[in-house]
Amino acid sequence: MLDVVYMSAESVREVEKELLELKTKGRKDVADKLAEARSHGDLSENAEYDAAKHSQELLEIKINKLEETLAKVQVLDAADMPTDKVYILSHVKLRNMKNKALLEYYLVSPEEADFEKRKISVDSPIGKALMGKKVGEIAEIKAPAGVIPYEVLEISR
Repeated sequence: MLDVVYMSAESVREVEKELLELKTKGRKDVADKLAEARSHGDLSENAEYDAAKHSQELLEIKINKLEETLAKVQVLDAADMPTDKVYILSHVKLRNMKNKALLEYYLVSPEEADFEKRKISVDSPIGKALMGKKVGEIAEIKAPAGVIPYEVLEISR
């Protein structure tokens, strides 16, 4: 049985674009490096060739991982998700109850998570604590500094 990977249509397009880039430009670049390294002679003592082969292996692993992800994708549309509780694809505004700081996150699948873009995984400690919460409820998030209470201020798509 395949594990389902939930993603937005936008994220699926990004993964497909990255996969195409790796299969075309990425493979060509690695092939060029291998050809260049082969031209230097004896492959048994050719560190450049070994490095190029290693790059090729890593590239193929990444291509396979992206293909496996796409094979398991179920596209979710944020417009179809309710806003009464926090679900995947929810935009959530929170208040840290200890220091009163305001935070905003977008809850996504683990494959889409990007903390710099405020996209957090539903499987992360924050994501798990927020799932199913309603506006006004408190989510207690376990952090290295202890448990931090966050009030859910707003849920949108």
